[in-house]
Amino acid sequence: MSALDELYREVILEHYRHPRNQGRLPDPDVATRGHNPLCGDDIELSMKVNDDVVSDIRFLGKGCSISQASASILTEAVKGKTTAQARALIDTFKAMMRGEITPSDELGDIEALQGVRKYPVRIKCALLAWTTLQEGLDLYARSQRS
Repeated sequence: MSALDELYREVILEHYRHPRNQGRLPDPDVATRGHNPLCGDDIELSMKVNDDVVSDIRFLGKGCSISQASASILTEAVKGKTTAQARALIDTFKAMMRGEITPSDELGDIEALQGVRKYPVRIKCALLAWTTLQEGLDLYARSQRS
């Protein structure tokens, strides 16, 4: 294992062992759940959005270290971002997971998840929280139009 792979592995394990923003927000503006029935990974995201900014986000979940670490990393990455910035980050993450872009240092811990690409069966584990966030942002946008 290369030194870079080892670093990525350590970042993922750190987020798995000590998840950030874990829990459920009381009275969230939007809450969504994502589930992968093939492996049993489950993620619930709850968000507060103020003036189009994700002011707080939490997750509850169960599943493999990759799905849970990805949710932890996601919450740190999108907290304080506008919904448009969060959507752009989702697009960047998905492109990284498809191998279409090379991640940059500005992605922070998100970059550690690129190593998952070496194990195609695990990519869905890493994507679960991100697709759940996308669904949550879509729900929020629809609620603002009503």
